[in-house]
Amino acid sequence: MAERSIRVVVAKPGLDGHDRGAKIVARALRDAGFEVIYTGLHQTPEQIVATAVQEDADAIGLSVLSGAHNYLFKRVLDLLAEQGAGDIAVFGGGIIPPEDIAALKAMGVKELFTPGTSTQDIVRFVREHIRAAV
Repeated sequence: MAERSIRVVVAKPGLDGHDRGAKIVARALRDAGFEVIYTGLHQTPEQIVATAVQEDADAIGLSVLSGAHNYLFKRVLDLLAEQGAGDIAVFGGGIIPPEDIAALKAMGVKELFTPGTSTQDIVRFVREHIRAAV
């Protein structure tokens, strides 16, 4: 049986309306051979987790530019745990101060990418650290 592609939900939580970076990352992941589900703007953590569970996602990539990253990442991780879907990896990027990165990783965020990161670095991360569910 052939191994299925890694499935990544790319999401823009909260009220931030700037999705250019999220769309660029989604396209880079798709072009690298991953299956990408882009949720669009203004998604709640509940909507994002529901999509990830419904789509049998292997990972969620959050793009946060609003400054609400500590709340949004924690809420997504908590909801995944409540749904019994804690095996879905969470990574993300956006405007995240360096002093918050260690705390976010300690709570379970797998990786964070700040502005200027190459899409190839994100693709490499997904390829090396995210595994497709069998």
